[in-house]
Amino acid sequence: NKTIEKVWLDEETDRLNFKFTDGTGMYLFDDGQSCCEHRYMVTADDLTEYANAKLLDLELKDAPDQEDEYGEVHEIQFLDVKTNMGVFQMANHNEHNGYYGGFWLVARPL
Repeated sequence: NKTIEKVWLDEETDRLNFKFTDGTGMYLFDDGQSCCEHRYMVTADDLTEYANAKLLDLELKDAPDQEDEYGEVHEIQFLDVKTNMGVFQMANHNEHNGYYGGFWLVARPL
């Protein structure tokens, strides 16, 4: 129930950053990197719309895996960020050779 001062996606580090009005902060990222994987986070939502919203909950949802003609696997896991001003969604992607995979979303202080 903290109030979000600012929330943004750092595309260089693939981290979702939260700065709260009480001076604290946190970031979320996929810390499951293994060999031969390409992990990244994206969103189609305008995160600036969530300034001054109260953070209520976070929910992970798995999407079906997709495999290309070479046997490479593309996994997607959605992160729904629930606020009192609505929900925005992040998409975590993991492209790999089929041997590695999965997600390990963690939160750390900013």
